[in-house]
Amino acid sequence: MEHIILTALIVLGIIIVISIMMQPSKQQDALSALSGGASDLFQAQKSRGFESVIKRATAVMGVIWLLLGLLLMILQNR
Repeated sequence: MEHIILTALIVLGIIIVISIMMQPSKQQDALSALSGGASDLFQAQKSRGFESVIKRATAVMGVIWLLLGLLLMILQNR
């Protein structure tokens, strides 16, 4: 049982890293904030389409990864 959870934890970790790298860069927003640009105009817009799906999937996978890690820790302490 522990080996299955550990394998799932490793695979899910790799998938999380890939999904984080697929998210669009926020570098332009950071540059505008530092240089005093008016980035407040588009700040209220929600992410749409692919960006929204990737953000939600990454968050869900992160929670699952955390729960699997806790479960693995509980099983190894018994």
